Amino acid sequence: MIYLILSIIFSVLLLVNFRLHGKYNISTFQAIILNYPVCIITGLLLLPDNQHFTFDLSQNYTWAALALGIGFVITFLLSGYATQRIGMTITSLANNISLVIPVLCSIFIFKVSNNFDWLNYLGLFLAIVAVGLSTYKTDETGEQKGINLNDFWLPVAVFVMYGITNTTFNYLNLRFVTDSGQTIPFTLLILTGSVVSGSILLIFRLLTKQETFAFRNLIVAFPLGIPNFLSFFFLLKALDAYKNNGAFVLPIYNIGVILASAIVAFIVFREKLQKLNRWGLVLAVIAIGLISYQGILAM
Repeated sequence: MIYLILSIIFSVLLLVNFRLHGKYNISTFQAIILNYPVCIITGLLLLPDNQHFTFDLSQNYTWAALALGIGFVITFLLSGYATQRIGMTITSLANNISLVIPVLCSIFIFKVSNNFDWLNYLGLFLAIVAVGLSTYKTDETGEQKGINLNDFWLPVAVFVMYGITNTTFNYLNLRFVTDSGQTIPFTLLILTGSVVSGSILLIFRLLTKQETFAFRNLIVAFPLGIPNFLSFFFLLKALDAYKNNGAFVLPIYNIGVILASAIVAFIVFREKLQKLNRWGLVLAVIAIGLISYQGILAM
């Protein structure tokens, strides 16, 4: 259980980092791009003795992993911007209920699971409703204004991109990694794609005067990159401790991150949710429980 708790803590720390960037005039873009080399260094230090990181361009999975690394950059940039724009709680909600997408792909595309019942499908429906409720706004008089279209795209984009990257990672893990047990080296390969694509983008923006490099952005890449990798590392350790029972571990992880983010956001940053936003938060927790209740009961 300690691995699961640590994974939740480090995941919340990522959002806290993003939330603080605006306060200290940090370029979230530069911090995110620079965090990936830090991730790789952290991963290499934690690499088990029986696993080795190799870079073989003759293998198809290498190119697939590098391409996924580009998706990681886009997803992380969206998450950072969303945290500053709409807050930790809603961003965390959109991120964690994105498990709907890999679940649906596992059922209908990969054919990994075919034992879904009506409660599971109800959970999928509630998860989508939760995204809509989380962006519902009222004006200062309390009059309902409906969904704020200026901000609606952010949680939706976070939801979709996290869903796509997680689905792709699950597929590649199932297709290339599961039998070899080389999950961490494969993750380092993905991060290499993030470093290459992110560096190209950063250099382009610097040369075109869209960015001005500041040393403080390099410094904050460390408190961002270390928890970024550790959140994933300890999640893998938790899955290993529970015999890779993702149906048990992942719901607890996702619910834990959503609730912990909401608590930290309220206590530290005084983020306030409106009534329907709170209902969205509750529905998200219920949805995750319904989606994976069979795995939980099986334990």
